[in-house]
Amino acid sequence: MKIGIATRNMEAWSSTQLREALTKRGIAYACFTFPKLVAQLASKPYFKTKDTNLQDINITEDLNALIIRPIGRGSLEELVFRMDMLYKLERLGFYVVNPPEAIEHCVDKYDILAILEDNNIPIPKTVATENANEALKAFAELGSDVVVKPVFGSRGMGATRIVDPEIALTVFKAITFQHGVIYLQEFVPHGHSDIRAFVINGNVIAAMRREAQSWKTNYSQGARPAPTTLSKEFEALAIKAAKAVGCKIAGVDILEGPDGPKICDVNSQPGWKGLQMVTKVNIAEQIVDFVLSELKK
Repeated sequence: MKIGIATRNMEAWSSTQLREALTKRGIAYACFTFPKLVAQLASKPYFKTKDTNLQDINITEDLNALIIRPIGRGSLEELVFRMDMLYKLERLGFYVVNPPEAIEHCVDKYDILAILEDNNIPIPKTVATENANEALKAFAELGSDVVVKPVFGSRGMGATRIVDPEIALTVFKAITFQHGVIYLQEFVPHGHSDIRAFVINGNVIAAMRREAQSWKTNYSQGARPAPTTLSKEFEALAIKAAKAVGCKIAGVDILEGPDGPKICDVNSQPGWKGLQMVTKVNIAEQIVDFVLSELKK
């Protein structure tokens, strides 16, 4: 038995936790980055790489499963190619978690909220457009208090709250000048906190409240994790959201607004350093246990 971990950095906290959980169970592992992968067609091995110890690996022959940690930054061509490789592995019958389709949905903020809405899951009012003037109209319709986010982004990076129409138009024109998509969302008053629920295989195994000094509640942006117990309503909502996008493992973010809870994001490659600080559940061990149970099937 040998499990692969595709990660930007094998020394990153979550990747280290996974390695320790595998070692504890006597399971070998191999860590590598996507840029090290070689994909071959019409010849075998279909996928080969070198792990962090520079050992040659034939993925489909030497590994039993692949856990995807952050897929990494890259050009559109690089990211599409990485997804193509994951889809090919899946078609070969190789076990990948999360499934590539779920990863693909979750990296696209518009796509994921569209899917959640299709499944009657409450989300913030959101507008996406390539037209600066239409975005300015939407800015007013959304109450002249919006959060502008990159369509492809994480950890709150690049997200900006705007309340001034002149600033809004300047930002919108700058985005269109760079051939970007303007993605704006109503600002949901949430008291400088939100909830992160960690879902594995249709169960919330742990949750935390993220408390911040500003409207950004990302742990990586300095928010403080605090223990919390989810209500049945919030737990069901988190599970439904993860299932809707096909995530076996997910970090689901819930805003508590004046109109009730709203799902603002589902992360298919969630970190859990902050959450681990406030829960007795060993999250890495739960992930490894789940992967092993899937392989037994």
